[in-house]
Amino acid sequence: MSKADLYIPTYDDVVKAHERIQPYVHKTPILTSTYFNNLSGAELFFKCENFQKAGVFKARGASNAVFSLSDEQAKKGVATHSSGNHGLSLSYAAGQRGISATVVMPRTAPQAKKDAVSGYGAKIVECEPSTSSREEVFANVVAQSGADFIHPYNDHRVIAGQGTCAKEIFEELGELDALVAPIGGGGMISGSCLTLSNISPNTKIYGAEPKQADDAYRSLKAGYIIADDAPVTIADGLKVPLKDLTWHFVSNFVSDILLASEQEIIDAMYLIWQRMKIVVEPSSAITLATILKNKPLFAGKKVGIILTGGNVDLKKVPWM
Repeated sequence: MSKADLYIPTYDDVVKAHERIQPYVHKTPILTSTYFNNLSGAELFFKCENFQKAGVFKARGASNAVFSLSDEQAKKGVATHSSGNHGLSLSYAAGQRGISATVVMPRTAPQAKKDAVSGYGAKIVECEPSTSSREEVFANVVAQSGADFIHPYNDHRVIAGQGTCAKEIFEELGELDALVAPIGGGGMISGSCLTLSNISPNTKIYGAEPKQADDAYRSLKAGYIIADDAPVTIADGLKVPLKDLTWHFVSNFVSDILLASEQEIIDAMYLIWQRMKIVVEPSSAITLATILKNKPLFAGKKVGIILTGGNVDLKKVPWM
């Protein structure tokens, strides 16, 4: 790991990232639902990153990383490993800058995400669906190309970019009692911790994680990183483990991690599609699933929910 990867970003990095990425990302809307307020007993505010460029919040971190590169660095292009959303976001950002991108993807990644990565002009190299295979194949790619490695989440430039989402929430809504965000590798929740610990320190931050991929939950309880190599869950964006940089934020600022079963995730996803008329992927719906499962925790509270993405294979929706 390079010294750059060990740099812990500051809120000033978030502010600079917000300025840097504004031409390339959307300021996404915040929606409300009387139905979900009544169902949960809380006042819920849905930050719709499913409407973001590339269909996912990761366009923020990827754009910040790509446009932070010097011209000399940019000439060699960028590379990453990703189950889909970071890969297609990096492909989008690289296209905006006019540089090459290579993405190592599990062969089992949703076809919709593979198609999106290719559609943005990136080269896909496939690997087996495990963290070890992903990292081994990726090491070979970087050795051959010399491309700048932009990690999906364990990168200070990416975390600062993701922190712009919580910044927009605070600027629109003011102080919240709680914020709930999905947690896999921890990029979005780390950015949220970075931002809110500086501008809204009383806001409690909760991670939402699949019960079948609960390594972040177990890590928080144990006090050190526990990494599962190849968990199986419908929330394909949440299969990866925490790393040292995201662990710094999770261990210091996350109040708790809440779990949801596969069926609870699917049910919440269906409800959001049905009631709010918006497309979200399972990795987004898990936030609502955990709130509905823990109603007493959020009762009477003003709660922000980050709907992180909407990249779904419409031919394979889970309730069909």
